Amino acid sequence: MQKKTVKIGLMGFGNIGVGTYKALDMNRSLIEAKTGIDFEIVKILEKDVDRKRDVDVPREKFTQDPDALFADPDIDIVIELLGGVQPASDFMLKAMNSGKHVVTANKAAVAANYDALRKAAEDNKVLFRYEASVAGGIPILTALSGALLSNEFLEVLGILNGTTNYILTQMTEEGLAYDDVLKTAQEKGFAEADPTADVEGIDVANKLSILISLVFGERVAPEEIPTEGITKITKDDIEKAAAEGKKIKLVASAKKEAGKLSYSVRPTLLPYAHPLAGVGNEFNAVFVTGNAVDELMFYGKGAGPLPTGSAVMGDVIEIGKAIAKNAAYDTIVAGGKKA
Repeated sequence: MQKKTVKIGLMGFGNIGVGTYKALDMNRSLIEAKTGIDFEIVKILEKDVDRKRDVDVPREKFTQDPDALFADPDIDIVIELLGGVQPASDFMLKAMNSGKHVVTANKAAVAANYDALRKAAEDNKVLFRYEASVAGGIPILTALSGALLSNEFLEVLGILNGTTNYILTQMTEEGLAYDDVLKTAQEKGFAEADPTADVEGIDVANKLSILISLVFGERVAPEEIPTEGITKITKDDIEKAAAEGKKIKLVASAKKEAGKLSYSVRPTLLPYAHPLAGVGNEFNAVFVTGNAVDELMFYGKGAGPLPTGSAVMGDVIEIGKAIAKNAAYDTIVAGGKKA
């Protein structure tokens, strides 16, 4: 097999950026053996070049100028891992307008600008992939837009935030109070110093918005999704649920009945027998029902540098294989409509 080289520009070198770099570095020879492609990260956009990290990166790879990635004719793929809606969205649009394929893990940017990003990919005949934006290392978007595409989907339920699931698990299994578990979660790095986006359900609403687009082919902005977090859950609520043989989980839900789509993010009572009830601590799961496949559950680590980096690299490899075949353009279709 003749070797093909695919060159990558990486935007952002925080935890997920480092995890992506490591996911490629640790399995580079294996990836090349499987694909015949040598994937190489040639430029990294990062302000803090001197920050200590547990990977060795040649200093000449770093740049503080985003245009250095967009204008480089040798770069095939831009990976966006900056986080936040802006400037990440504008950078992704500029990359696609410059003829670059784009991969991202940024759920906030994808949820806020889904239509614009998809249109830019179509207009510029490039690929836009965002598997890592929902449920970290779990390949749920790839499954929904590929192997399960023959289904009409009836319902999707998800535990999509490791921080809140960790808190609720500890409250349930250890009998701890919300404030105490949150403090521990912050100390362990499971929760941010400002946990608002997680504990108020905002992060989950972003992810559900993306899932709805793929599962049902409808655009529902995150702010349109009725959303309630876990800050009001008490030990009494947990104990009352247990007495009924149930657990409280923060569940993202979307369901279509009689042609009408309903959706929400809220604490939900699940019977012990429900598959999602057994999803503990920082793990994520997505439970889908299709009219052909019936019920499926996808389970795994929903966050973390290496699991998320694995999903990012999965998208990169998919694009690289398409480039190698001179077929590097398509449109993901799901829910019966063009995405």
